[in-house]
Amino acid sequence: MVEQPSGVAAADERIQRQSALRRAFVRPELGAMTGTVLVFVYFALVAGGTGMFAADGIMNWGVVSAQFVIIAVGACLLMIAGEFDLSVGSMIGFAGIVIALLSVHLGWPMWAAIIAAFIVAMLIGMANGYLVIKTGLPSFIVTLASLYILRGLTIYFSIATTRQTIIGGVREAAEGDWLAPFFGGKILGFFFVWLADMGLIATFQAGNRAGQPVVDGIPMLMVWALALIIFGHILLTRTRFGNWIYAAGGDAKAARYVGVPVNRVKIAMFVFSAFCATVFATCQVMEFGSAAADRGLLKEFEAIIAVVIGGALLTGGYGSVIGAALGALIFGVVQQGLFFAGVESSLFRVFLGVILLFAVILNTYIRRLITGER
Repeated sequence: MVEQPSGVAAADERIQRQSALRRAFVRPELGAMTGTVLVFVYFALVAGGTGMFAADGIMNWGVVSAQFVIIAVGACLLMIAGEFDLSVGSMIGFAGIVIALLSVHLGWPMWAAIIAAFIVAMLIGMANGYLVIKTGLPSFIVTLASLYILRGLTIYFSIATTRQTIIGGVREAAEGDWLAPFFGGKILGFFFVWLADMGLIATFQAGNRAGQPVVDGIPMLMVWALALIIFGHILLTRTRFGNWIYAAGGDAKAARYVGVPVNRVKIAMFVFSAFCATVFATCQVMEFGSAAADRGLLKEFEAIIAVVIGGALLTGGYGSVIGAALGALIFGVVQQGLFFAGVESSLFRVFLGVILLFAVILNTYIRRLITGER
């Protein structure tokens, strides 16, 4: 028996010691954390005196960020599992129209309309996942088809039943409903009243709301965003199913060999993506009191970009929910920060393109660093 040289064990990458700097560098959310700091510093300098960081200003970009977070969490888990869902934006419009048609046009109780929208959307998500698994087609193609099908059905149903693409009356239909406040209500209103009484936040000085705090509570949209971040992070980092998600996206064939139910994991992630889209749609419908067939336009791409900014690899098997949430926060802060800074709003799209290109290049470099590719 040939004795192994003493240096062989030390060369094994599984037992090599890594510096704290290298361990930090390969964390998925490192780039998003750095970007978040830079974005806040920049807007603190150029828009610090515009009210962007006052209570109402924070609530403004906080709500926008929460919208991105909700769909980014679903997109993040699905991308880590190695798949994409391009039907998210159309799902948002479709779910909103379903809620409005059932509650306003057909007279269903709002709680029943909301539950029905979730069931229908999640069944569509399951169908997307099933088609991807059974046909072997790229999820990009399958969900691109779903994008067009859902958008077409949304417009058709709304026009065929009401002869218009915007359906109002949702707020009135939701009055007294037990489930609607979980999507359209606010919490901690008393706390903000106390802050106003203490002089810590501003109050309205005129009109019907004179003396009331400029922020009267935390919208349920933000609560949902925080809840989904916590759920997604715990699922990925503290459960066996989270390990399965990483394995399914990293190397599906090898994962199957060790007993990971790859097909079920992927389908479950498509269902979860549809769930997140429906949460977004329901909160939006309750906020505006109406549903529109064109809602959710391009949201699928914004969700994917937020996840990529957050450090997820487009090839799957790598990423984090915290990173995706930070990517969504960057979106919200920049979108509203440009307004506060008086910059032309169309430049936001320019930012999206630039940051996406930068994130993909950075992620490619990180993948090579991790895998040792050249």
